[in-house]
Amino acid sequence: MRMRPTLSWTPTKDLPPGTTDLEPITDTLNTGGVLVLSGAGISTESGIPDYRGENGSLSRHTPMTYQDFTASAQARRRYWARSHLGWRTFGRARPNDGHRAVAAFGRHGLLSGVITQNVDGLHQLAGSEGVVELHGSLDRVVCLSCRASSSRRELAQRLEEANPGFEPVAAAINPDGDADLADEQVGDFRVVPCTVCGGILKPDVVFFGETVPPSRVEQCRRLVREATSLLVLGSSLTVMSGFRFVREAAHAGKPVLIVNRDPTRGDQHALTRVAVPLGAALTTVAGRLDITLVDCA
Repeated sequence: MRMRPTLSWTPTKDLPPGTTDLEPITDTLNTGGVLVLSGAGISTESGIPDYRGENGSLSRHTPMTYQDFTASAQARRRYWARSHLGWRTFGRARPNDGHRAVAAFGRHGLLSGVITQNVDGLHQLAGSEGVVELHGSLDRVVCLSCRASSSRRELAQRLEEANPGFEPVAAAINPDGDADLADEQVGDFRVVPCTVCGGILKPDVVFFGETVPPSRVEQCRRLVREATSLLVLGSSLTVMSGFRFVREAAHAGKPVLIVNRDPTRGDQHALTRVAVPLGAALTTVAGRLDITLVDCA
């Protein structure tokens, strides 16, 4: 059974305002055993927009759903044209201070794990290890028929060869690596099949309307059970795939702390929400803990 896409969230009651006080974050990290759950907001300072912020992509862009992708060859052509163009920019993104801070906290033994809702791989580029990619990664491609896996860079080369001269100018790049292109810019873009069986290729990410693999969900639940607290970084928690871990942590009596500029679906379960830009907030916290950020990218 697939989840119905959740693109927006409206508070059902008044939520406490955000704060600028970083002491609870510092104290919690200093205690150790912290599980990080990150969202698109941690990557905005790397040039990748978020979904729901002030300039979020959902104001102009409806993400591809699993149902549309699998049902329509034209939808796949449109997706791969846009995604191929977006990959050129997306694949060049580099970690920012938020990613570097998370990696530094991990190196100093303050974290029990990292779960990310992002598909950009920037936590790993910054040096974080054992990151659970809740929604997969754009670095990989999978065949829907034979399940063969291949690299996105390999597919990008094949798409370049199949579409010489494809150089449209995108209006914007979205958090899922999709570029905003008009239908006339997509034109007759050629999609390439799986090299093993000729089947349909799909990025190895969880589309809207698709479920996270049960084994991955259970892995995240185990991390929640083993953690002493949960630190949410840059996520509105609108989508249940991430929000459920906040609920589980809170129900287990574990402190939930959030760093996000705007109110989130998890605020009612949180000890605090810090409304400070992530890079600056985590750099300040690292300084208070006498931790130096390292550029590993």
